[in-house]
Amino acid sequence: MISFLGIVLGVLLLIAGGAALVSGASHAASKLGVSPMLIGLTIVGFGTSMPELVVNVVGSIRGETALAFGNVIGSNISNLALILGAAAFIRAIEIQGKVVRRELPLLLLVTGIITVMAADGFFENLPGRIGRIDSVVLLLLFLIFLYIAVVDVMNSNNGDTLITEISENPVLDTSRTARYYWLWIILGFGLLFAGGEVTVRASVALSSQLGISTTLVGLFVVAIGTSMPELVTSIIAALRGESDLALGNIIGSNLFNSLIVLPASGVLGSIPVPKGGTFDLVISLLLTAILIPIFFVGRAKLGRSSGIVLMAIYVAYAIVRLGGHK
Repeated sequence: MISFLGIVLGVLLLIAGGAALVSGASHAASKLGVSPMLIGLTIVGFGTSMPELVVNVVGSIRGETALAFGNVIGSNISNLALILGAAAFIRAIEIQGKVVRRELPLLLLVTGIITVMAADGFFENLPGRIGRIDSVVLLLLFLIFLYIAVVDVMNSNNGDTLITEISENPVLDTSRTARYYWLWIILGFGLLFAGGEVTVRASVALSSQLGISTTLVGLFVVAIGTSMPELVTSIIAALRGESDLALGNIIGSNLFNSLIVLPASGVLGSIPVPKGGTFDLVISLLLTAILIPIFFVGRAKLGRSSGIVLMAIYVAYAIVRLGGHK
């Protein structure tokens, strides 16, 4: 029980640190003349994934690569099934712009690449792993994604729905505290790394107490906790009827997890694919593939019934995955 409360405390510190860092970084970028829309597409979108990044970096430094793997893949799965399903249940999600339509196939491609990277050891009779070279490739893919985001902002006069929704919801405020943005950045980093250390230590202790792998703790405890920023952001966007922003936040978070968080851990040290890890990757791949026909055929709409199905898929996945441990 104490270990679980430790994880809760660690996640709360991570979320608070991420929020402070996003606020400070957004104001710093504004001072440097960065477009508010570019801030909305990058700093804010990626900021919701900072808890996952810090947990993985701290976990890799401490040698807990199984926790790092479970945190990333578990977060991606919960984003696509649990969080997107909850947002669709609250209000139907219908995408209209080109940005989200392009990023969804990109996420499918990236998830497929990671799955192949993890499974290549199977063909050589070697344990699967995400190695340093694999991680460098993923980081290079991130640069391509970042370039695409910059081009989107440069072409912001094309009336794309996601760009419009971001411009209508500025992330910057005009309060006098904005002048102290550097303090928020320092505070954010401090809270993030304190939260990461507490979360990793408590996760290892909880897995030991329950007699389960740290991968499972990462998949179903840490991943859901660190996905809370995405949940709040997506639900608020859904309530406002900003479908592209709700879905774009989830896709952007998963791309950041896959192209920054995972390879950041892989560069520090190769990430062995834990038992059941390939199954987790396949589930993530299938969830992304399911969304392609939904948003590219017919009305391109994810309604309440589809949201229920997505959440049911997550529950079924959790039952199978946790049951397989026994």
